[in-house]
Amino acid sequence: MAPKTVLITGCSSGIGLALAVKMARDKQKRFKVIATMRNLGKRGCLEADAGITLNKTLEIRQLDVCDERSIISCINSIPNRHVDILINNAGVGMIGPIECQTIEEMKGVMETNFFGVVRMIKEVLPDMKRRRSGHIVVISSVMGLQGIMFNDIYTASKFAVEGFCESLVIQAALMLACVSSVSLIEPGPVVTEFETKVYEDAENADYSTTDPETADMFTNLYLKNSKAIFSSLGQTPNDIAEHTLRVITATKPPFRHQTNAVYTPMTALKHADPTGALMTDTFYKMVFKYDTLMHISLKAIRVIRWQARKMRQGVKMLGFR
Repeated sequence: MAPKTVLITGCSSGIGLALAVKMARDKQKRFKVIATMRNLGKRGCLEADAGITLNKTLEIRQLDVCDERSIISCINSIPNRHVDILINNAGVGMIGPIECQTIEEMKGVMETNFFGVVRMIKEVLPDMKRRRSGHIVVISSVMGLQGIMFNDIYTASKFAVEGFCESLVIQAALMLACVSSVSLIEPGPVVTEFETKVYEDAENADYSTTDPETADMFTNLYLKNSKAIFSSLGQTPNDIAEHTLRVITATKPPFRHQTNAVYTPMTALKHADPTGALMTDTFYKMVFKYDTLMHISLKAIRVIRWQARKMRQGVKMLGFR
């Protein structure tokens, strides 16, 4: 079979870079990867990691998900505009009290995280419909399923993506003659340069436009807890790439796939209680009442993960798989 053409957005770093390289290095040569990024000046890391796959099973092209002309130009450069798998990965983050964020900054998050996805799907879906085949994958987040304090706008953008895809999936299934035509990948915390930069900027930002209590809650509670969560539960871009590849190659790819099983019980709370009280009460107590217990649990998880990692390394050194 001819390799499937895969277009991935946001490949200059993080999940997009890891996924592009993993698919390009596929031993079965099932994919031809078109790895895109807004600024081609940032292609160095991808080129280095791509190695011998560069310009063979992996091509790098410019694409800005906020610019329709850029999107059309990129799609038109592909022979017959044929995209078998579209992976929407490009995104931006925003954390902090909303009083400290401008409306323009908020619009920027929505433009990339939500309308960027809409623009890409709007451009490739008609061609997929004509061919009666295609798979649309969106890198979403568990924050598209439940709100997290001080992530108001980022969470809103992911909720919008989830609602958009949930509305689209039935139509796509009918038109593409495939019930698994749309898939949402929902990671929890992922340790990337992107996330590190967001948190570094947050630590050094000015919060004088909000009240002292909120500023203290954000800097001394939220940021502290976030660091503990990322170091204990955070996955790597390669972890997410592996999960995404499993979804893409599944016989019947799921509509939703959470990459971190630790978060599944938490995201299920809102469905267990339609009033929302159970979820709100649980998160309030976790953050404000039982935060010490939470930190002890996170430390225990970190130790267990470290031991498991060392065991896997030992098994590999002994020549076992």
